Amino acid sequence: MAATTRRMVTTAMLVMMVAAAAASLYWAEASTSPEAVFIDKTISSNKIVIFSKSYCPYCRRAKAVFKELNQVPYVVELDERDDGSKIQDILNNMIGRRTVPQVFIDGKHLGGSDDTVEAYESGKLARLLGIEIEDKDDL
Repeated sequence: MAATTRRMVTTAMLVMMVAAAAASLYWAEASTSPEAVFIDKTISSNKIVIFSKSYCPYCRRAKAVFKELNQVPYVVELDERDDGSKIQDILNNMIGRRTVPQVFIDGKHLGGSDDTVEAYESGKLARLLGIEIEDKDDL
């Protein structure tokens, strides 16, 4: 019984090591892919970035927040790009979410639609953007 248990533990450890190595290789390859380079460059080159899908109501809601603040985000419509699915996979690896929208402010991940609306309503978004707002309508 003890030998069987040791073999099972050893096998489980080997499986975990192989899985970790495969994940590491995948991420190393993904982080140097053209899509990963595009993501990094886009996020670092623009004050506001929204990874979106044109038909998504949550994406429209997040974009409406910036319109309300008279801010123009750089929007990447993933459904209109041949590499949109790959970009979404890499974003999932970066932030742990595959959903859209994903909003970045000054290179930092803000979150999705609910996070963006919450930041807007609390005044946090205006502070992050360095703008003053007088009166805001509820979205």
